[in-house]
Amino acid sequence: MPKQPQQDANADRYIAIARACLKAINETASDNGTQEEKIQAVYQAIDDAFKQEFADYRQSTEVMISVLEKIASGQMDATTAQSLAQKTLEQQPKSTRHSIIH
Repeated sequence: MPKQPQQDANADRYIAIARACLKAINETASDNGTQEEKIQAVYQAIDDAFKQEFADYRQSTEVMISVLEKIASGQMDATTAQSLAQKTLEQQPKSTRHSIIH
């Protein structure tokens, strides 16, 4: 069964995160720092890689929260709320549409 495009995108994310981890491990292996400093460097690399790989999700979530807050305020009619919701969905990055993160 062929992989779906989103599965490929998730695989690419995992690979990018794994590479960042391996790079940090390799870089700290030759450092003279303490074990704790080396562990923290790897944790930081993991954190940075996740932030980079999921930036689209965070941005999309922030936009959707803003739109939901406007709709929840009750200051627009149903047609305007529906239109705003539809426009927001249409502008959502492809990487965040109907996808599983893991």
